[in-house]
Amino acid sequence: MININQRSIIFMCMVVFIVMLWSTKLLAVSAENFQTALIEQLEYHPAKQFGIKGQGMDAESIDIVLSKIYHENGLKPFWVGTDGPEKQAKVIFETLKDADSHGLIPEHYLTDKIQKYWKSTDAKGLARLDILLTLGLRGYVADMREGSIEARKIDPKLFATARDVEVDYDSLREQALSGSDMQAFLEQQVPPFLQYRKLRKALKEYRAMKAKGGWESIPEGKVLKPGMEDERVRLIRKRLVITGDLISDDLERVIYDDRTVQAVKRFQSRHGFEPDGIIGKNTLSALNISVDTKIRQIVINMERYRWIKHQLGERVIAVNIAGFNAAGIKPKTGDIEIKMRVIVGKEYHKTPVFSDSIKYVEFNPYWNIPVSIAKNEMLPKLKKNAYYLKEQNIRIFSSWGPDAKELDSTAIDWGKVSKREISRWHLRQEPGPHNALGTVKIVFPNKFSVYLHDTPSHSLFQKTKRAFSHGCIRLSRPAEMASYVLGGEKNGWNIERVKEIIAGEKRQVVSLKKPFPIYILYRTVIVNPENEEVNFRADIYGRDALLEKALFKDEF
Repeated sequence: MININQRSIIFMCMVVFIVMLWSTKLLAVSAENFQTALIEQLEYHPAKQFGIKGQGMDAESIDIVLSKIYHENGLKPFWVGTDGPEKQAKVIFETLKDADSHGLIPEHYLTDKIQKYWKSTDAKGLARLDILLTLGLRGYVADMREGSIEARKIDPKLFATARDVEVDYDSLREQALSGSDMQAFLEQQVPPFLQYRKLRKALKEYRAMKAKGGWESIPEGKVLKPGMEDERVRLIRKRLVITGDLISDDLERVIYDDRTVQAVKRFQSRHGFEPDGIIGKNTLSALNISVDTKIRQIVINMERYRWIKHQLGERVIAVNIAGFNAAGIKPKTGDIEIKMRVIVGKEYHKTPVFSDSIKYVEFNPYWNIPVSIAKNEMLPKLKKNAYYLKEQNIRIFSSWGPDAKELDSTAIDWGKVSKREISRWHLRQEPGPHNALGTVKIVFPNKFSVYLHDTPSHSLFQKTKRAFSHGCIRLSRPAEMASYVLGGEKNGWNIERVKEIIAGEKRQVVSLKKPFPIYILYRTVIVNPENEEVNFRADIYGRDALLEKALFKDEF
């Protein structure tokens, strides 16, 4: 039996329910109103209105594409319903807000404007929200897939060769708009390389250091050697503790003790210096690089991974110009199968950044001397010594054509030969112990005439910084690299076979059955996969400086 009080409560609940239902019907946006609002918003040219451009498209072109995809969808929203943002919208928004973890700027993907309209209840606001999500998604995917266009504007010639991407945006757009798993789609846009993931982690770590105040600058002073006493040791110890090079609670000692020396050696090794434990000008300068600069350097190197095709082959050769090394890598796992020191181009003969495919290996190669070297370096020597070419086992031919006649270099009056004349002749050094290419040449035909090769001068590999060549890449262990490229033991190309061919001193060309991908890279931050240490290298060609101006222009 229901008493009077219970009836009153039930009646009041029913009234509240009816009022809420009535209010909801009033507030709800009809599909028809939503569509009308969407059409109106598209007519306002939203990309132009919000000042959006990028990836080679101006605002007008983006608006044309935007209108096209909405018309193809029957002028219906993609991410927002009449009741507000749907699941896909939430995934997109969270991803765009997290762009900062990739070293990108969330506001570039309209996160501030999306936030403004996120809780809209009217048709106009919901329509605008859907369009903003579409535009934000477009910009994010484009930057992830091929990097920021701002970087390419500062030096189109340089960055045209550094980039190796061909993005099928029509296919990506179809995947994004028709797929049910937006989270999976967005994860697929992130560069799949192990180093990229490790750099993202390093970025988080260095930002945490910044949040705690970074580190103090260490004053200049006399060179610090083990056992010396100096007030600056306190600051040095604190600095090394922050970056994990030193683990210690005793930060007030002023004696440069062995424990601190070992920490300095670790720091020097991570920064590409000779780990001698002596704190001179260069080491002190590296210790004083600010945490902000380190963060920018990590972001710059993450950007470079967005310039590479998102494809992982079985094996690749990766040459890091700034790190002075080459490695054979399994991209899917990040396993390094072979690694060695290399020598790269001098400041005035920079090794270019590009990718290609290795086609053949040449044992005991000829060295076809580049015209620039013939006229600028060899001609002055020949004017002083007519027997220079003979002494270097270099033959000279009347032209570069197949019917060229060999000339007697000792019978030429080199005093009268001009740079223009010697440029027409073909100079070729024969195989032998003094050949500039050594015993092995690994070729990936390219417009830069760059290749991997041996050298008769191996003493330079002991140097820490190895920028000594005319642009080509000299290998410290060429026979091992040749064996690796040709397939190694499994394909009948063990190191013994390679050395046997080299010992024969006869030129032999071996073509690869399957082209081998090679990437000539420029990386100034690398995470060591063996110990997870973040390694920094000098910006030997000033390429970081160029990128920094493009990516952080608002900070300069």
